[in-house]
Amino acid sequence: MIDKPYSESCEQNREPILAVLRVAFADRHRVLEIGSGTGQHAVYFAAELPHLVWQTADVRAHHPGIHAWLNEAALPNVLPPLELDVNQSPWPSGSYDAVFSANTLHIMGWPEVERFFAGVGALLEPGGVLVVYGPFNYNGQFTSESNARFDVWLKTRDPASGVRDFEAVDALARAQGLVLQHDIAMPANNRSLVWQRPI
Repeated sequence: MIDKPYSESCEQNREPILAVLRVAFADRHRVLEIGSGTGQHAVYFAAELPHLVWQTADVRAHHPGIHAWLNEAALPNVLPPLELDVNQSPWPSGSYDAVFSANTLHIMGWPEVERFFAGVGALLEPGGVLVVYGPFNYNGQFTSESNARFDVWLKTRDPASGVRDFEAVDALARAQGLVLQHDIAMPANNRSLVWQRPI
């Protein structure tokens, strides 16, 4: 029996993110979460949004922890994790009218960010919604000293990672036919970006 992994940031940001998802996913049905991490977000959001079928997904190394959270919660609307690495081709097949990802783009290299959006573009249905949560720069500038320090810390771990420029990320989304609907300020200098594919 594996101990459940725990992320303090998941505990701290889940309520503000839920407020965004209540609106963005109000009329959605099937969500793919890219980078489910510990599994905490999946069980919390699925419990609060029972109209959704929540598909967890991450690299295989995170699956035992995700299973631990899912097994304890025993929710009927959360599915066991798919093995998903943004670099794999093709991605797991499926039909989704929503995609969610939190705190992932800044831990990837830029080629992986490009593959993230290409993958989402390939599987998101017409009318589908993508919500991405995390820190972003605007006009090439950090929005806070804490984000600047975070970027230094990220690059110390992996020089290819870092806080992404909103404009560059939005360009990748637009290249996949996604249109920005909302850019929402969140606590701790984060944002929630909401795109939709036109019907």
